Amino acid sequence: MSDLLGELAASSAALIRDEIDLARQEIRESARQMRSGIAAATLGLVIVAIAALVLIAAAVIALGNVIGFDLSALVIGAFLGIAGGLTLLLAIRRIRRTHLKPEQTIETLEEDKAWLKHLR
Repeated sequence: MSDLLGELAASSAALIRDEIDLARQEIRESARQMRSGIAAATLGLVIVAIAALVLIAAAVIALGNVIGFDLSALVIGAFLGIAGGLTLLLAIRRIRRTHLKPEQTIETLEEDKAWLKHLR
């Protein structure tokens, strides 16, 4: 009986270690997914910065003589601002969908806990 209890304790410890390793791997995978969202957010911020620069440049060049300098700057700046804003919103959505909580591992640990209680 003591051998069985010792084996059960060793197996339980190994199971816990395996579950912890699984949790680490799950967190790494979630972090990889979050990186792509952060990259998209960075791209959105760059586009918004370019929009600001174009607003300044468009005030001096482009359609200034045709439709007026103020209107040409407004049109080009608004277009790039909307494009950057949409990119940023999509990136934020992607980041929010990424969960760092290792849900599969938690579920498995709950099953293991129930199984160990059943053995007692």
